[in-house]
Amino acid sequence: MRKKTFSAKKSEVEEKWWLVDAQNKVLGRMASEIAQVLRGKNKPIFTPHVDTGDFVIVVNADKIRFTGKKLKDKIYYRHSGYPGGLKSITAEKLMQKDPTEVVRKAVKGMLPKSRLGRKLIMKLKVYAGGEHPHQAQQPEILNI
Repeated sequence: MRKKTFSAKKSEVEEKWWLVDAQNKVLGRMASEIAQVLRGKNKPIFTPHVDTGDFVIVVNADKIRFTGKKLKDKIYYRHSGYPGGLKSITAEKLMQKDPTEVVRKAVKGMLPKSRLGRKLIMKLKVYAGGEHPHQAQQPEILNI
């Protein structure tokens, strides 16, 4: 008898909710773990072209750590699409302005650059403080 490669279908996937406390966590190391869970690579039913991942809630994003001199030296760029439209902001200023965006950008960079990746980033919920409005989903704590 021949074995067939298992391919998960969206209807077969059971989605869970995970809670991550970002307090005193290094940004990149935490973001890579979150990206794995969003993608579903921690599950035995992982299928590359299907959303097999879970929802992730990140709290205390304002208390995240950077290693080395990244807080002062790391620069985030964006472009308006017009000539001379390159804008930049340091990690320190972005942390003061919107600490949730720092976490979101780090995780988004580790997801696929496709329709699936754009769908997966919607499953990430980031909050600057320790409170979140997702108690009804009964999130489990994800140890990173």
